[in-house]
Amino acid sequence: MTTTLVIGLDGQGSGDRALAFAKDLAIRIGDCELLVVYVIEWSPFSFQTAEENALRHKRREAEITTAHERVVDPAVETLTSAGLTARGKVRHGDVADTLNRICEEEKGQQIIVCRASEGGFAKRIFGSSTANLVMSATVPVTVIA
Repeated sequence: MTTTLVIGLDGQGSGDRALAFAKDLAIRIGDCELLVVYVIEWSPFSFQTAEENALRHKRREAEITTAHERVVDPAVETLTSAGLTARGKVRHGDVADTLNRICEEEKGQQIIVCRASEGGFAKRIFGSSTANLVMSATVPVTVIA
């Protein structure tokens, strides 16, 4: 049975640590698929003008393309060049909810993320998205320092 690990990247250098941990874990597991995920924070509850709403879909598509090019595709390339099975996804939404939903859809066994270090005290401990994920995930979450 193939083990699926979901790696949540944030587009920052801290994501490299999560990627490295997942790579090492996948090598140890053996029969493993790595799913690299980048979630673009996006609220469906936004108050915008009619002109802004008209451009919203185009902006979403451009953000997905950019996230693939800058974050997801290079991470997948790093993993596949190491001989691992990997693929990527980019979605819009709440980071914690979206990572968990993708993990459930893909029948993932674990989510791997890196903690954030900018911001106030709470963000120094985990990062708000990471803390929310840890509290609400339906599978184990590994948080890399």
